[in-house]
Amino acid sequence: MKKWTRMSILLLAAMLVLAACSGNNGGSAETEAGEGNGSASGSVVLTEPGAFPIVEEPVELTVLIAGDSNVEDFQTNAFTKWYEEQTNVKVNFEVAPVGGSAETLNLRLASGDLPDIFLGMGVSRAQEMIYGPQGVFQPLNDLIEEHGYYMKQAFEEQPKYYDALVTPDGNIYSLPEINECYHCSMPFKLWMYEPFLEAIGMTMPQSTEEFYTVLKAFKEDDPNGNGKADEIPLAGAIRPGASKAVELQVEMFLMNAFVYTPSTRMYLEDGSVTTSFTQSGWKEGLKYLNRLYADGLIAGESFTQDEQQLRQLGEHAEAPILGAFPGIYVGNGAEIGGASGRWLDYTTVPPLEGPDGVRYAVSNPYQFTSGKAVITTAAEHPEVALRWLDGFFDEDIMNRAQMGIPGEDFKEAGEGAASIDGGVARFESITPYGGITNNHWYQKAPAYNSSAARLSWSAGDSPEVNLEVILYNETHDNYAPYQAPLAMAIPNLYFTEEQSTELADLEKTIKDYVDQSLARFIIGEMDVDAEWDSYLANLSSMGLERMIAIYQEAYDAVN
Repeated sequence: MKKWTRMSILLLAAMLVLAACSGNNGGSAETEAGEGNGSASGSVVLTEPGAFPIVEEPVELTVLIAGDSNVEDFQTNAFTKWYEEQTNVKVNFEVAPVGGSAETLNLRLASGDLPDIFLGMGVSRAQEMIYGPQGVFQPLNDLIEEHGYYMKQAFEEQPKYYDALVTPDGNIYSLPEINECYHCSMPFKLWMYEPFLEAIGMTMPQSTEEFYTVLKAFKEDDPNGNGKADEIPLAGAIRPGASKAVELQVEMFLMNAFVYTPSTRMYLEDGSVTTSFTQSGWKEGLKYLNRLYADGLIAGESFTQDEQQLRQLGEHAEAPILGAFPGIYVGNGAEIGGASGRWLDYTTVPPLEGPDGVRYAVSNPYQFTSGKAVITTAAEHPEVALRWLDGFFDEDIMNRAQMGIPGEDFKEAGEGAASIDGGVARFESITPYGGITNNHWYQKAPAYNSSAARLSWSAGDSPEVNLEVILYNETHDNYAPYQAPLAMAIPNLYFTEEQSTELADLEKTIKDYVDQSLARFIIGEMDVDAEWDSYLANLSSMGLERMIAIYQEAYDAVN
């Protein structure tokens, strides 16, 4: 137990007298904060969490924000001015060059010239792991607990997002943009030209064998009726680049009839990280894809053409020729609003059931971007910064920040208006999205744009041609019944600097080999049965076990 000396008692008594005298003279900021006005840091007095304004006296923050060619001026922006009035916080913006956020961020981190907040700058999870423990980024756990209101509501509603932000040292160093696109949550779709199905007198296939039969009829039965054998039963595409999406690749949809195959081709099985491309189901899927290719049912250009070339097949001028294509939305293979109108004639094929009963719709349950906002240790009042950021998790503030001025850029939906998901609409757009504006910031701030919020926007006067309505219905009806469980999804993980460095080489080597082997197996340059064992041996020699171990270590560190 602490021992109190006579001097200690005298000093304590003197402090109590001074405090009482101060209270008789009207109260300091700290004292006012203790009397129901919230928390205080120095001379700053905060109101209760969730209340506006957030401070009683004006406070200034310095924010480094990513530039956007569609935003005229962040400083004079209508939302900036409105939010300043609401919060009593003035923001002094420093704007990174458009397209130069990463370089600007790295330069400022290296120099130690820090703003109070990095906003929309794309702070990576690796940077959080480096600069958080070094004391450059503020740990946010206690700030969220004490000063958060709207973000706490979001995290309580969906705790998986809070959990996904916790780094291995137990701290949270960034706030996310949560943007739940319902149809994107089940991204691997296959689109089939319905007039072709009608022409051959068949119904939508439900299994891999039925799918084979339909494609064969597309090839041989002249469903476009022009007397030519010009139909392409199935074609896909690739998107070059390190961050390419894989929804257009022919194997990604079809493999899920044999083994669960998300975009990373890695998943969890009873909490253990495993790879799709080493399973017996992958081998059987390769044999099925090789059969389709050998019978001329997969276009050879699927492994070399890009999305634009795929769309040209879908919009073939003389006659429709493309029977089916993979894509996250119908616009991957047909022109939305195009003169041909074919985009309205493509409908989705549900996940196919494979020979062993496997039938998965790939699920993307973690629809968020970490690193959207970071408070640095340069912030004199981090609790003010946290409260300022907290507001963006409120729906009204988020809509203003992303959509613009109510009554000018968007409005409340009319009475009886239907929403995207067939319910009662709450909002509808006025100004077309995507133009140059000085009314809002687009998507530069953290947010909680839940699936329910996104789907509450109006379906418009012609829902049958509203792309969002079409995508919702196709996803809800054909994919949701087969959605893979959350327990199979590997969340976004935090890797140490050493793990990241090691993974960079391992992942590239292994991914390139899997991609190359995949194409060669499908087109018959490699024999699946004869060369499967050597394929697995090569993966092992490339460090596959070590790559899986690193993922497992990172997963276990936060679970």
